[in-house]
Amino acid sequence: MRKLLLLFAISLLFACSTKKQADLLIFNARIYTVDSSFTQAEAMAVKDGKIVGIGTTDALQQEFEAKEKVDAEGKSIYPGFIDGHAHFLMYGQGLQTVDLVGTQSWAEIVERVKNFAAQNPDGWILGRGWDQNDWTDKQFPTNDELNKLFPNRPVLLSRVDGHAAMANQKALDLAGIKPGQTLIGGEIGTKNGRLTGLLVDNGVDLVNSQIPKPDQKQLNKALLAAQKNCFAVGLTTVVDCGLDYPMIKVIDALQQKNELKMRLFVMLSDAKPNYDYLFKNGAFKTERLNVSSFKVYADGALGSRGACLLKHYSDQPGYLGFLLNKKEHFEEVAQQIADKGFQMCTHAIGDSANRTMLNIYAKVLKGKNDRRWRIEHAQVVNPADFKLFGESSVVPSVQPTHATSDMYWAGDRLGTERLKGAYAYQDLLKQNGWLVLGTDFPVENIDPMLTFYAAVERRDSKGWPENGFQTENALSREQALRGMTIWAAKGNFEEKEKGSLEIGKFADFILLDQDIIEVKSADLLKTKVLATYINGEKVYQK
Repeated sequence: MRKLLLLFAISLLFACSTKKQADLLIFNARIYTVDSSFTQAEAMAVKDGKIVGIGTTDALQQEFEAKEKVDAEGKSIYPGFIDGHAHFLMYGQGLQTVDLVGTQSWAEIVERVKNFAAQNPDGWILGRGWDQNDWTDKQFPTNDELNKLFPNRPVLLSRVDGHAAMANQKALDLAGIKPGQTLIGGEIGTKNGRLTGLLVDNGVDLVNSQIPKPDQKQLNKALLAAQKNCFAVGLTTVVDCGLDYPMIKVIDALQQKNELKMRLFVMLSDAKPNYDYLFKNGAFKTERLNVSSFKVYADGALGSRGACLLKHYSDQPGYLGFLLNKKEHFEEVAQQIADKGFQMCTHAIGDSANRTMLNIYAKVLKGKNDRRWRIEHAQVVNPADFKLFGESSVVPSVQPTHATSDMYWAGDRLGTERLKGAYAYQDLLKQNGWLVLGTDFPVENIDPMLTFYAAVERRDSKGWPENGFQTENALSREQALRGMTIWAAKGNFEEKEKGSLEIGKFADFILLDQDIIEVKSADLLKTKVLATYINGEKVYQK
């Protein structure tokens, strides 16, 4: 009997010792792998930050012994959400300024600014988030009230899209702006020979250039604040569209300390120092940071009438908007970026801006390719130009909540016929069979579930309109999920390391309280993130 017990103990010990070792085993889950077959699984094993096993609960429990075991109790698991177009640092910095999102009038904005100034008595007063389209009086205001309240303290309040701002006279004086001054790719508001304080696109940059640069401590604070909020909504990678090259060292240093765990794909802004740096040093790539592309702005935003249109604005006859630079500049940088082997990503809102950039891309790319050059927003496209995306393998990078934010007034800007080519995600998807989804936060809310809902339902968070906005361009739930995971990774050339839950990839995943593929439409926006993991490490828990 003793011999039998000894043999049994040895065999049990041998069985345990032959099991593969893992750091984490999560089981009894409904895992959407988002692989090429959209496979579902029940369990996943993680070791050294990567997925080493995926399959049924029984199979993986027999195959792996893990330091940590998590029973998901039937909850749904998805690849970590990737925001394909956002402004991560700007969002973090905005958390330290006046929040103007949701304001219903200029008077409400002034009141918020007064309260902020009382609590923050020194330095510039900065704010962001107003949208005159939300007001009863939709006209742009003037800075008279700001001048009375703050005669000696500069104020700059940016519109929600960042393409327009209101500045007080002190800020205008510091920038040396005079009445009647003109510039390429921007506007300076004047009325009866006086500055109104309204600045559009390149006009905003004149004042922005006077704002003192944040120090290292302020930058770190902004990055970590942004990370905290992003983890809470299930984001594990964010594409930051438009930074300057010194930020590479700041971000990398914080990541190397393991304080900034968020993965970032950074596009450098369209500026000579950034080109010189990346052309000389080559792409910068670690497991958490990828800097290998450039962000170029073709035009402004539709809401501030800075988008460049082929025909005049329906609500402003004779006005076409404008490009933010000469066509020759875009042609020159496109050729340089192509010659050096980098990725070009261009903000294009209006149908004229989209046509201009697609034709420049076509000239440089010369047919189908795998360069993955992107058009950011691709917001208003002439029906004759959709094919240009497919002919040159240009990737549309779109933000579904723009459609549901703009739908209240976009028809006023564009008219009924032209609106049909706006926010046309199915038309864009057909060109290459995939597209990238994002939010453009802080222009929109950072929550990826709002992206998902807007993409599949074509309604805003209030459930309006009841039957959806131009639903012929709604995405299926699978398409939307792919756009927020594997296709977003592909847009960054990172689909072999993230974006789906497959063996060998980073263990970046989220646990949700309901199945967003199967749940009723009415319940989608009730979805909560229960936990967020990066490299198999839990970085957020509800």
